[in-house]
Amino acid sequence: MTDETLHIPVLPQEVLEWLRPRPGGTYADGTLGLGGHAGLILRQCGPDGRLFGFEWDAQAAALAAARLEEFGARFQLVPASYAGILAECQARGAGPLDGVLLDLGASSLQFDSPERGFSFQHDAPLDMRMNSSQSVTAAELINRLSQDALADIFYNYGEEWQARRIARFVVEARLSGPVSSTRQLAEIVRQAVPVKYQPKHIHPATKVFQALRIAVNRELDNLAQALADAPQLLAPGGRLCVITFHSLEDRMVKQTFAVNPALRVLTKKPLPPGEAELCANPRSRSAKLRVAEKI
Repeated sequence: MTDETLHIPVLPQEVLEWLRPRPGGTYADGTLGLGGHAGLILRQCGPDGRLFGFEWDAQAAALAAARLEEFGARFQLVPASYAGILAECQARGAGPLDGVLLDLGASSLQFDSPERGFSFQHDAPLDMRMNSSQSVTAAELINRLSQDALADIFYNYGEEWQARRIARFVVEARLSGPVSSTRQLAEIVRQAVPVKYQPKHIHPATKVFQALRIAVNRELDNLAQALADAPQLLAPGGRLCVITFHSLEDRMVKQTFAVNPALRVLTKKPLPPGEAELCANPRSRSAKLRVAEKI
């Protein structure tokens, strides 16, 4: 699998339609990934439009930079989290912006790199850090936190109804030794969730893994910061497009858009992928796009 096929950007046509890249415009992709959306935006805002791409995963950033090299100085890599979008853009003299895109969650590169520990499809160390310089791993949380703290993470970040039972099983399992691998944790969760409560179409550990990933990377805190700061960078008429993949993110985006007096909500309901995209890219099934415009 090449870097061109590792990541298929979700809702590509919808992003271009609502972000409206134009020649001479300045844009920020707060979640660059492998540069799929960024390439589309740069092509549409050519020949002189610019884009600042934020990516704190060094592996993804290197691949994206190589992929976007053809755009020369029109593309600038920002090796940082989108939580720092305001300070990083101000430091680079980037602004006012004509549009900001956030495509949230983990990338296909992260899920498909077994050693990163994002997925239980392969047995690997429980890591889940999007930035390897972060000090806290999923294994550290699983083995250090109290039963109540783990239950809170599973419930609040994974919306897992069996959170307390799963946390109890985890704490009991680690009495025999550290819980250190993805398959080990997935099996503990499978055993903890009664068969009658196990979901039909996903692995019973799916929500627990989502919750741990969010906790390790402070994803909701970072999103809250970006949603507060990005509108300050927008020019009047500039647009903020946010793609979410689960209800926690979508609810936060919806509520933040609604209460910000500087924004006009353009999408009363989130935009899902069409049937053609779902067939071509099943991983897009949970994607939802919301858009607001700077007044």
